[in-house]
Amino acid sequence: MASSVAIIGTRGYPSYYGGFETAVRKLAPFLAGEGWDVTVYGRSGSTKTDDPERDARVRTEVTRGIESKSLSTLSYGLTASIHAARTKPDVALVMNVANGFFLPLLKARGIKTLVNVDGIEWDRAKWGRLAKFIFKTGARMTAWFADDLVFDSREIERRWNTEFRREGVFIPYGGDVPPDLPVEPGLTHRGYVLAVARFVPENTIPEFLDAAEVIAEKYPVVIVGSSGYGGPLDEQARLLAERNPNVHALGHISDDARLLALWQHAGVYFHGHSVGGTNPTLVQAMATGTPIVARATVYNREVLGNGAHFCEPNAASIAEAVCALMAEPEQQQAASTQAARRAGESYTWQGVNGAYLDALRRLSVA
Repeated sequence: MASSVAIIGTRGYPSYYGGFETAVRKLAPFLAGEGWDVTVYGRSGSTKTDDPERDARVRTEVTRGIESKSLSTLSYGLTASIHAARTKPDVALVMNVANGFFLPLLKARGIKTLVNVDGIEWDRAKWGRLAKFIFKTGARMTAWFADDLVFDSREIERRWNTEFRREGVFIPYGGDVPPDLPVEPGLTHRGYVLAVARFVPENTIPEFLDAAEVIAEKYPVVIVGSSGYGGPLDEQARLLAERNPNVHALGHISDDARLLALWQHAGVYFHGHSVGGTNPTLVQAMATGTPIVARATVYNREVLGNGAHFCEPNAASIAEAVCALMAEPEQQQAASTQAARRAGESYTWQGVNGAYLDALRRLSVA
């Protein structure tokens, strides 16, 4: 009889919202192809039911929740966990420690749990004191009740070893190597600077928007992303693009081919993420062979390795590092080659999917 797995804690399948959703779009069909009975829990309106790449073997369940910045993860996690407790899959793959509160319910029903702990959410600037407390408490619950853990970076693994005395399995994210794609109209190959990020402070968006005014004096700047809820950073990006024709604020892009093309032809991609482990956006940029300037953090250094280009989290340092790399075609090519090689060696979806399969198999037969 086929083993069954429920995936809890994402916006559903197929969804294009963030890193967890990208992983599920790759993993769910892979598991179905390996003979697993796969159910992905999600939210109404967050998936593309007519997506031509949707695998019909993957079952989807939409549960109710509260759509708000502070309550959506918890409320949807609760209703998905209640539903899963009734259907009793062999294993639940749970994304995000905020869902650690519901692990006792799954355990009581005899369901094994594999939890991707994500980043250190209680370090994120976007959360207030109550949200940080909830995430930290959810992490403690995860440490107590999860059967196994997934760490997407070695530094996250070290933090969990130190703070919670828990071991787990290291599984990062993968990247797609695209075919040659056309350049975005109005842009040129290696002739523009690109930023792709959710508009939150820990992604260094305020500093990059300030740096963009300086960079745009020499090079076009393309900004992809939004807060998802509106706010001052969205408004700042919009106004910047309105008054400066060399700045293009494109908002959120769910078209994979268009986004891959933007990475593939960028002269420099700025990666400002500071909290979390292996960032899926960074890995994807590497897989497309994009020259990268990243904020100097332990996480980004782990992923990019030696010889990469880093900067400090202020507008002057960002503008200086980005413009310096843009002005050196030979360094651009070297950075492109190194990024693509490292992605191919350490960050592939084949390796990621295989590692998840091994971890789920171990739990299903335990």
